[in-house]
Amino acid sequence: MKAVGYLQPRAIQEPDALVDIELPMPTATGRDVLVKVQAVSVNPVDTKVRSSAAAEAGQYKVLGWDAVGEVVAIGDQVTLFKVGDAVWYAGDITRSGSNAEFQLVDERIVAIRPTTLWNVEAAAMPLTAITAWELLFARLGFTPLLPSAETVASDADAAAPAPVILIMGAAGGVGSILTQLAARLTRATVIGTASRPQSEHWVKELGADHVINHHQPLLPQLQAVGIDSVTHVISLTHTDQHFDQLVEVLAPQGKLALIDDPQGPIDIMKLKRKSISLHWELMFTRSMFATWDMYKQHELLTEVARLVDDGVLKTTLGEHYGTINAANLKRAHAYLESHQAVGKIVLEGF
Repeated sequence: MKAVGYLQPRAIQEPDALVDIELPMPTATGRDVLVKVQAVSVNPVDTKVRSSAAAEAGQYKVLGWDAVGEVVAIGDQVTLFKVGDAVWYAGDITRSGSNAEFQLVDERIVAIRPTTLWNVEAAAMPLTAITAWELLFARLGFTPLLPSAETVASDADAAAPAPVILIMGAAGGVGSILTQLAARLTRATVIGTASRPQSEHWVKELGADHVINHHQPLLPQLQAVGIDSVTHVISLTHTDQHFDQLVEVLAPQGKLALIDDPQGPIDIMKLKRKSISLHWELMFTRSMFATWDMYKQHELLTEVARLVDDGVLKTTLGEHYGTINAANLKRAHAYLESHQAVGKIVLEGF
């Protein structure tokens, strides 16, 4: 089968940073489904792994953790899918990725894809949807306001301050779906950050109540829209550069969640005075450790697909980079590393 991979970590400008290769066809066993990949998207994790992790001896490393495709074979323990199902998933960072014609994926982290989206529109969403959903509803404890859900307000709820969520880096891949989820499935006031007119317009379209510039002091901008503090901060990028300001704008007993890899030290003792809690999110944790609740990614992707088909959520597709090959993937990696991307970069077919 055709695939794109590499042997040694390289800067994306190097000729062998990503190369077109041929690999043996995988075989589905156990709880794995074998998926014929139709479209993929590229995430910052792809660039981080490519620039830091070598392949195992004698093997190519295949990246890619977002895909839509068709189930073409199933393992003997599979119960959720059958051959011919149209699916989407983000996969497992410890296994071979989706930059290949065929991929093995554990059924517990796969779901039936939305029926109302084209392949490229759907491929833009799985990894970021899982990350955003887990951030809001698993790590920060919000209850999604779904049509089927019943919510009962208590006296304590009535006394609590109305939630205000600040999303740092709201125009990127995770931010694009997180802003939608926060705006449509919580009662919070949602503030996104963006630094360019294009990205500011994008974040407003996604449903943010306010957009501020993360290159400017945060508190004065919040105060200019009548907000003195926020109850929740979700920091998606450059947390170390903004950490002191995030502590400043968070209310006492607020919550700080992050997904990035800070390049400098973070003094968490600064959180103590306000009793601010710290929450990490890595969407690969469940698949890496085969946690008892690994199947929840199947459930949440199923719910996200329903919300897309019901018109509640929209695709976060930014740009279509053509077919899946080394040249186009190198171009996508380079653009992501420029930190100028709005929405997701997607490739389709081999």
